[in-house]
Amino acid sequence: MKIILLKDVRGLGKKNEVREAADGHVRNFLLPQGLVKVATPEILAEHNKIIAKMTEEDMEGKKRAEELARELGGKSLEFFLKTDESGTVFGSVNKEMILKGLRDSKLVRKERVEIELEHPLKQIGEHVVPVDLKNGIKANLKVVVSAEK
Repeated sequence: MKIILLKDVRGLGKKNEVREAADGHVRNFLLPQGLVKVATPEILAEHNKIIAKMTEEDMEGKKRAEELARELGGKSLEFFLKTDESGTVFGSVNKEMILKGLRDSKLVRKERVEIELEHPLKQIGEHVVPVDLKNGIKANLKVVVSAEK
């Protein structure tokens, strides 16, 4: 029986794939569990439209991520930290602060980005921070940590 997977099923396939499965397995297990739909011609046509739309949205997301990577490459964020007379830094710049800075400066709107920072920045100066923009696209953001005056 031809089916469309609604969820990942071990040994059968991933979500949205069209597969063949034994009639008894489909009727007795997969359908009652809500894991599949029977692939009639009408449902297959609708499924193909949905897959085409998802692919188009993925392409648009990738295009937006590439534009954002170019924008981030030429920009920098500046953070001010308290220091004493000898130059000892009090505090640090962490992932959340960088993400908030990106959102406040309107570089990132609703996109999901991942700041790849191994440890908080605790030294004065320029730092290059990798940013994962999803869709396999990465960018480097310049973060400047300065002494608060």
